[in-house]
Amino acid sequence: MTEHTHSGFASAAVSFGEFGITRTEQDGAVVVEVVGDVDTTTAPALVAAADEVLAAAPPVVVVDLTRVEFLASPGLTALLTIHRNAPASTAVRIVASGRATLRPIQLTGLEDSLSLFPTREAALAGS
Repeated sequence: MTEHTHSGFASAAVSFGEFGITRTEQDGAVVVEVVGDVDTTTAPALVAAADEVLAAAPPVVVVDLTRVEFLASPGLTALLTIHRNAPASTAVRIVASGRATLRPIQLTGLEDSLSLFPTREAALAGS
């Protein structure tokens, strides 16, 4: 199992908490788990971590947003960028079920552009 963690604090007048990305292999897929707020300061790190994973062209990449507390517009753009950067041989699956993640995706109509799953298990199974 490979793991990479990036932790830091958003540089803002008000601290929104810790941001982190962990990459692991699970059931033949690479899982990119995101923790904290995905906003202007953190979205580039998410895209960079995903691009590094996508460079190896795994069959499945799961971006797990279960522990994301806030998903701003740059975070939504990051999710679209990850989908667009994926090679044709890689399925990108997004885990988003909470109010902080699924609601912004739905409000912007992006649920038609992203492969969404309610749990990591469902994303790994592709159902």
